[in-house]
Amino acid sequence: MNNRIWVTGYAGFMGVHLVELLEKQGHDVLSTYFRPTTDLRFFQPKGRVVECDVRDKTKVTALLKEFQPEKIFHLAAQSYPTVSWDDPWYTMETNVTGTINIFEGVKQLGLDCKILNACSSAAYGYVTEAEVPVTENHAFCPLHPYGVSKAAQEMLGYQYFKNFGVKSVAVRIFNTTGPGKVNDVCSDLTRRITEIAKGLNPDKKLRVGNLETRRAITDVRDIINAFDLALDKATPGEAYNLSGGKVYQIQEIINILRNLTHLDFELYQDPELMRPSDEPIIYGSSRKFQQETGWRQSIPLEQTLSDMLHYWDKIL
Repeated sequence: MNNRIWVTGYAGFMGVHLVELLEKQGHDVLSTYFRPTTDLRFFQPKGRVVECDVRDKTKVTALLKEFQPEKIFHLAAQSYPTVSWDDPWYTMETNVTGTINIFEGVKQLGLDCKILNACSSAAYGYVTEAEVPVTENHAFCPLHPYGVSKAAQEMLGYQYFKNFGVKSVAVRIFNTTGPGKVNDVCSDLTRRITEIAKGLNPDKKLRVGNLETRRAITDVRDIINAFDLALDKATPGEAYNLSGGKVYQIQEIINILRNLTHLDFELYQDPELMRPSDEPIIYGSSRKFQQETGWRQSIPLEQTLSDMLHYWDKIL
């Protein structure tokens, strides 16, 4: 069955891939964006594309009233921890006030729709080795304003469901990457290595940060399939981890890239790339979501990194 679907944050990394999938399925998709963080030259939605700052309550309510969505994928966010330290105000306004505007609009208009509330593993914060893979029952102890904002966003969705019956599913997204991603470790490494390959970095030194941290990584194409399944098969009012099933140390990722490119380069640990605080390991259990929806990862990290190298080769 085809649905009227609103995707907020279309011009973000996950949004462009999600809209592409939904339109291939034949849905009527409204794509909204504000301050794009993705190169949109390679994405051309068939449906309506509108600029909308989710902090603008009037604009959000007007779009809800006009479009009458049956599903909302709420991806709009300030999604970078580093930016949240520099501008916690914008982070909170976008992620918290923007979420209130979406849910409050649905409540006030009495819309019968389901909302995918795109939350984050950053809400967990510091997790010890003994506590991984972290489950949904783990306490929230975020380490940066971004993580705090995402914890608040999730709690807002929960209370709108419990108090007003607004149907939503929260997904706690762990490290996700793929072609088009910027400002994460895989994106930064694949871009810098491509610059070395193209002669744009003649000293052949790869700038790196903390090489000891470990991350479970999922390809964006697997994640958007999870989003799609979530609103069809997951339980409204519940929260679910979406995590990769294998943990990689940053040094391991670099080794994979060496094997993929056969390039000779040195590592330079740049103090500017070291965060004030950094989760030593980010790895969650997706068992709850897998049991309810049947979701599984299908794209190995080697393929993801290869596709990202091809992307940067095309862009740079």
